[in-house]
Order: sequence, then C-alpha cells, then structure tokens
Amino acid sequence: MKKVSIVTVNFNQPKITEDLLRSLKEVNSYQNLEIIVVDNGSKENPVPAWEKKYPDVIFIRSDANTGFAGGNNIGIKQAAGDYYFLINNDTEVTETLIEILVNALDENPVIGVVSPKIHYFDQPGMLQYAGYTQMNYYTGRNSCIGQFEEDKGQYDSLTGPTGYAHGAAMMIRKEAIGKAGLMAENYFLYFEELDWCERIRKAGYEIHVDLRALIFHKESISVGKRSALKEFFMTRNRILFIRKNTSTANFAIFCCYFMATVFPRNIIHYLMHKEYKFIPVFISAITWHFSNNTDSTNLGYTVKP
Repeated sequence: MKKVSIVTVNFNQPKITEDLLRSLKEVNSYQNLEIIVVDNGSKENPVPAWEKKYPDVIFIRSDANTGFAGGNNIGIKQAAGDYYFLINNDTEVTETLIEILVNALDENPVIGVVSPKIHYFDQPGMLQYAGYTQMNYYTGRNSCIGQFEEDKGQYDSLTGPTGYAHGAAMMIRKEAIGKAGLMAENYFLYFEELDWCERIRKAGYEIHVDLRALIFHKESISVGKRSALKEFFMTRNRILFIRKNTSTANFAIFCCYFMATVFPRNIIHYLMHKEYKFIPVFISAITWHFSNNTDSTNLGYTVKP
C-alpha cells in the first residue's frame, strides 16, 4: 500500500482546517497516510494547540504568508510519501476518495497528477469541477467542465486525460515533482497549478481527472468571492501564465486581444457596478509586467496578514 502525504495550508481559518482533519479521520478509509498542515503566517498561531489536539499530524508554522504555492511547497519538502495529495483546507473528503486516486496512479505510471470530481460543499450534487478544457493561448481562457451543473453523471465518461488538475485537490506522483520541480511561488495565488501542470506535462506525464472519486469544496473561504487581492492576482497571473508558457509571437497576439477586449470590458464593468476601487488594482496588475520578468519574486501587491 503506497504511502500518501496529505498536504494542506491554513491561513486564518483554524476551524475550517479542523473540519478537514476530522473528515480525514472519521470519513476516509485509506490508512497509510501522513498528514501535514502548514500554517501560512496566520495572525494567531494555532500550531501549539493543534500539536496537543492532533498528535498524529505534522504541523509546520511559516511566519510569513507564502501564498498557495509557497505553503504547499513547504509541506511537500517535509513529505515522505510515495504520492502527495494537495488539498485545500476548505475541503472535506469522502470515504473512497484517496483509495481511488491511489489506484489510478498505481495502474497508470504515465499519470503525473490526478484530480477527483469536486462538488460544492453547501450544495451537494452541484458540480464545481469535472475536468478542464485546454488553454486557449491567444485569449488566456479555458473552461471548467460541468461547473454549476447538477451532477447526473453526465461527465463521468471523461475520466482520463484532462486539460488541468484542480488546485483544490490534486494527487501528484513523487517522481513527477522530482522531474518538473515544485510550484512556482511567484504566482502567489491563482494559476500556479495550471503552470505546474504544464511543466509536469513537459516532463513526460499526463494530467488526469478521475470522476469516480469525489471531494467537497467550500469555495473561496480564505479569499472571498470578490476582493482586491483576487482581482489583482487573477489578472496579473493570467498574463504571467501566458508569458511563461507560450512563444513571444503568441504572447504578442494575446496582448493585442487583452488590451482590445479585456481591458475596456473590465473598466466598463467596474464603472457600471461602482467598483471604483478595483480600477487601480486592475491597472497595477497589468503594469507589473512592464518592469518584471517571468521569474520576478516581486509580488507587486502587499499581502496583509
């Protein structure tokens, strides 16, 4: 039985994280687990209390908020499993979830990453994810298959290769990380898992979804439905992803599309909805690219604890 290292990141959501730990203990049936929780610079340090309450769990405290990629990378570096299962702290597992994903990796060595089907926690039966389409590198857009649809099994035949894994739940083969490297931390938040999937694919592996496995996700617990943080990194990182993963000519076409369609559309939206505070954030996310290369560690945004 392969050893699975569960890695999850907490940021100011101790109760949500404890709900996940409870579901891993009470619901999950797979036994050969190592559970690692990284506290990513929360205002209040929950680790001392957790270490007493959950003696079988490995807790790591980061004094700084290192983002989604940074927090997960901290956990991966300490992990001893054959497979690493990265799951958001705002998820809850189902009984056979881990077993099914382990079997998928065991049976097909070409799979580097596999994600399960995702339902919204507050609306069981509603799909959040049943796979991703491939990226359109001219528009910087792709689609999440099945999102907001009632799950009637209509996508279950899509089990197999998919465009991208979902960052809320992805099981990765240790050897794939050895070849592709860790997640790029300069994304900080959003698009880092898509970039990682591209690198893992270039290392010779496939990205799969297994719709026999199910996890529940409490969407946007940490960031919120709309925030300046989200607007900035979604915009900056969409551009960064295209810069990193396409040719100069392709990126030039994307820039023309972005400035001709996305820029005026977003500005009009902000004005119509009186979301004036997002306008300088949106512009700052774009202009970041004028003075930073693709490997820059300058986030361009002050992240509050």
